[in-house]
Amino acid sequence: MKFIQGLILVFSFLNLFGNEAIAQEVKVDMSNKKVLVVYFSKTGNTKYVANLIKEKTNADIFEVKAIREYSDDYYTLTEEAKEELNKNARPELVNKISNIDDYDIVFIGTPSWWGTMPMPMFTFIDSYDFSNKIIIPFVTHEGSGLGRNASDIKSLAPNAKLLKDLAIRGSSVRTSSAEGDITEWLSGLGF
Repeated sequence: MKFIQGLILVFSFLNLFGNEAIAQEVKVDMSNKKVLVVYFSKTGNTKYVANLIKEKTNADIFEVKAIREYSDDYYTLTEEAKEELNKNARPELVNKISNIDDYDIVFIGTPSWWGTMPMPMFTFIDSYDFSNKIIIPFVTHEGSGLGRNASDIKSLAPNAKLLKDLAIRGSSVRTSSAEGDITEWLSGLGF
């Protein structure tokens, strides 16, 4: 009996603190909602997905750009990203959005660097109040999947409602299979 009670406790804990508690898989009435797609992209993969989402949801789009340019050399870039992450840096951004209050739904797109968002996305999310907004994360990656993106977004925007996120392999974003996955994901969200 104690074994069963222990299992129930473990599963309750996982359900309470796992990804299910972070990102919700529910349909929301998306009609009459103003939608914004925000993204950061180094290689163009996340930008490509962001533009697909923009087209399929009739959203506005905003690219987050850091003042500091990252290296084109993969090894150097990973070291730069690791250093910023270890310092919990908030890189200064080139641009800001003046009308974030106008939007009900914000897609947040990012590559996965060291299992989370690049630090410019932390700067962006820290810069705005996402209270009562719906945030829908999407991630491009080369094997790390969603990582901590949803939990990091939730910690930066605790009063936002996070919906089901999407992870897509960066090297496959331009395939019909990936576009089908994006379409199916958006449909499941109510778009």
